[in-house]
Amino acid sequence: MKLLVVGGGGREHTLVWKLKQSPFVEKIYCAPGNAGIAQDAECVPYKPDDLEGLVDFAKKEGIDLTVVGPEAPLVAGIRDAFEAAGLRLFGPHSRAAIIEGSKVFAKQLMAKYGIPTADFHIFRDAREALSYVRELDRPCVVKADGLAGGKGAIVCGTRQEAEEAVHLIMEKKAFGKAGDAVVIEDRLEGEEVSVLAFTDGETVLPMVASQDHKRVFDGDQGPNTGGMGAYSPPPVYTPEVHEEVCQKILFPVITALASEGRKYQGVIYAGLMITEKGPYVLEFNCRFGDPEAQVVIPRLRSDLVPVMEAVLEGRLHEVSLEWDERAAVCVVLASGGYPGAYEKGKVIFGLEEVPPDVLVFHAGTARANGQIVTSGGRVLGVTGFGKTIREAVSRTYQAVEKIHFEGMHYRRDIAHRALVRGEESGC
Repeated sequence: MKLLVVGGGGREHTLVWKLKQSPFVEKIYCAPGNAGIAQDAECVPYKPDDLEGLVDFAKKEGIDLTVVGPEAPLVAGIRDAFEAAGLRLFGPHSRAAIIEGSKVFAKQLMAKYGIPTADFHIFRDAREALSYVRELDRPCVVKADGLAGGKGAIVCGTRQEAEEAVHLIMEKKAFGKAGDAVVIEDRLEGEEVSVLAFTDGETVLPMVASQDHKRVFDGDQGPNTGGMGAYSPPPVYTPEVHEEVCQKILFPVITALASEGRKYQGVIYAGLMITEKGPYVLEFNCRFGDPEAQVVIPRLRSDLVPVMEAVLEGRLHEVSLEWDERAAVCVVLASGGYPGAYEKGKVIFGLEEVPPDVLVFHAGTARANGQIVTSGGRVLGVTGFGKTIREAVSRTYQAVEKIHFEGMHYRRDIAHRALVRGEESGC
């Protein structure tokens, strides 16, 4: 088979790394890829939003299956475009991908079908939103309706913070048209967990759970990022919680989408808050998480290609997944200044010193003058393994110490919640 992977981040490097292991795969292309992906696939100069160019390339090269990493092309209808050209693509149609493309749609769907989520209000006028938060006597979360690169949800502990969030999203247009509407919801208390699942629109096949670390600094301080690290399995996600998530969230949302004429095929990502009252949905995403993929996919022992084909052919009920029982921890190495402004072109040293049992997934990297240099905010994801989370943390950070580039920064407390909990078993 010839495969095309769309995207150029750490998630896409992880997908390429995994797909390359399949005996069914003869050749992998990646658009546009990065310096690390170029070691495992042929990178081609097409941007993820160049749907026409990607379709033409896939037809010309006889691509058997295209796998999409980022959300924007899925929301824009890349599967629809590929199918119209007689091509197979793994990922939901645009009508289903709206579950991530619009927070307003997602919240209204959950309310209609009784899927547990925080109480919310929707505003399309900044003055009305400001009037509401000025009267609010409790913490809230202000969310841009559209896609904002994982940074459009602002947790607010005070009225002033809520007002500033509304100003930023709706008036200053920090996220462009994504901020034409906002969802203002009650802030839930608990521990966050990410659960990804394969689905063909009828069968739902959950993956192992993981926990992301959104804030840029240790102790969950500072602004939100695309994700500074992740680990799997999170101890808070017990078998009992997993069963509740399946019965109250994952199965119902796929059924709800089908009832709305939006059959969902691909990977669905449920961002959850595990509260004292049980699991609640923070958000749904229409693709693999990043950096969650960097700990979940390496734990998958099963061949990914037959799973994806079963999704597209509506026979996921025939598939079972085999998992590595070891824990996995990913630490993201970021450019100085991220998630704000940062410089590019910093030479990366020490990659060859990382031990072979630790994986290094490239995100924002490029090759210049024979050297690998930084080209993005999140530069690398270093993933290590261990019989326990503590052991995986130790191995990962030992490898991180081998790597350096000017301005490099990273969180030093990835998986801290698990370590505090004493690593009780998770799923």
